[in-house]
Amino acid sequence: MSAHTPAPEFVPTVLAVATRDKARDLLRRAFTRRRAHLMVVRTADAAGAALRTTLVDAVVVDVGAPTDDTWAVAGLARELPSIPFFALAAPRPADAAVLGRCAALDFADLLAEGVDDAAVRDLVVPHAFSVRFAAALHGAHAALGLEATLQQRAWEVIVAAGGRPVRTDAIAASLGVTREHLSRSFAAAGAPNLKRVIDLVRLIAAAELAKNPGYDLADVAAVLQFASPSHLANTADRVAGIRAASLTRLRARDLLLRFAQGRSRSRD
Repeated sequence: MSAHTPAPEFVPTVLAVATRDKARDLLRRAFTRRRAHLMVVRTADAAGAALRTTLVDAVVVDVGAPTDDTWAVAGLARELPSIPFFALAAPRPADAAVLGRCAALDFADLLAEGVDDAAVRDLVVPHAFSVRFAAALHGAHAALGLEATLQQRAWEVIVAAGGRPVRTDAIAASLGVTREHLSRSFAAAGAPNLKRVIDLVRLIAAAELAKNPGYDLADVAAVLQFASPSHLANTADRVAGIRAASLTRLRARDLLLRFAQGRSRSRD
């Protein structure tokens, strides 16, 4: 990003599953409204519903007083490996078995209550789905011939959204230019259309999420705010010439290659 137009600060969507008041208070202090979208639930049903309707960047599970619902949610860590799960508990010797169980379920890390309180956000955000997604695609614009500064800056804004829908006027505003100037300049000299590139990035996110055992294509469509599974299927066909079912086996580089082979232009 240019020195005059910094990228907007990343705001993670964090799902907290907590029954204890102390844990809920700690997480609300760590993920304030200005710096995160925090969803606090108590039950496994509520957590499952959130994970199937919202693109969640990380899940924090309060294991300080675990219940059956706690372990039902914890078990989703293996079903949804794209989303990091964190255990929150006081570091007491008596909880060693609980923390060992979390480790066996492939949790990303332990948040030590009373020790890590001031650093909770800093410990979670680097592992967030959208952060890792944007990092993985950081230099991928080169494969699409997006070499101009404005194109690269727009690409950074698009991938920072993690596959969520992003409007061209919002991108333009974040870059300090008009929507018309952005759309015209982005697609200059035969470069891909901006809207088509947005669709490509959303499709790459869909491919990543589709590889999670706990998601089917309907879940992926809902999480990424496609209007319907059919909308996702149509996007896959239009952008990459594939069936939506193929997303489970295709990597980002595969989709970038298919996109570059004559599918990069659309009406803008």
